[in-house]
Amino acid sequence: MSGRLIGRERILGYGLLVPAMLPLLGLFMLPLMFLLPVSLTGPQGGFGLTAYGKLLGDGYYLGIIWNSLKFASLTTVFALLLGYPAAFGLIYLRGRLRSLLLLTLFLPLSIGVIVKAFAWTVLLRSTGVVNKTLMALHIIDEPIRLIFTETALIVGAVNIFLPFMILPVFAVVAQIDRRLNEAAATLGAQPLLRFLRVTLPLSLPGIVAGTALVFALAVSAYVIPTLLMGERYQTLPTLIAKAFLLTREPAFGAAAGAVLLAIALTVVMLSARLGRPKS
Repeated sequence: MSGRLIGRERILGYGLLVPAMLPLLGLFMLPLMFLLPVSLTGPQGGFGLTAYGKLLGDGYYLGIIWNSLKFASLTTVFALLLGYPAAFGLIYLRGRLRSLLLLTLFLPLSIGVIVKAFAWTVLLRSTGVVNKTLMALHIIDEPIRLIFTETALIVGAVNIFLPFMILPVFAVVAQIDRRLNEAAATLGAQPLLRFLRVTLPLSLPGIVAGTALVFALAVSAYVIPTLLMGERYQTLPTLIAKAFLLTREPAFGAAAGAVLLAIALTVVMLSARLGRPKS
């Protein structure tokens, strides 16, 4: 009977999954099916790996790939450092204060990335709020350059993607039974040991989900690097846009898109494997 019940549950799960998957397959998989063959087009129109050779065999383009990986990795690390304790803070709060803080997390998600990125350009420019505040506090004597720096890029990206780290961690941490920590304390475990042996392992699925989500969003971000860093800081998304819109190299742009997709899928697959419960 248990085997039949599990089989029915799987059928029901697949049945509920299909309506959501069909639009994703149509909107996501079909364009990729057209994109990948383009990346394998040679100079004369036949099959060729010229675009991949150009992308992966040139130090300049390898540097662009490195820019994307570094930007996404730093954004993810800082988002985790800020988002992990923030998720626990939400757990310990109650009532209207928790609802208000959750609202402050959800509201930015309703605002476009362009608006949020442009807001940071306003804050960080020479006549922006940050420079004026530093000058008013006599920390600096004249405006300093904040915009179009890697620091501004990371700060803006972390601010924009932070909710995507906090919410998955919060969803997992909220399900942890507090009595487990209390039981560990009665057995003599110190706070640090309780965190490392109880809290951290139980919250790992949320960490993995938030990390994968933020990394995938950051590595594929186009607007944020463009507005906060400018054209001189190239990433894979900006390279793709340039190849399709300016230089008219669809095969090269498609190859860069395929590499970007491979990076994102690798991170997601590794995250899924790390987040899988151990038997």
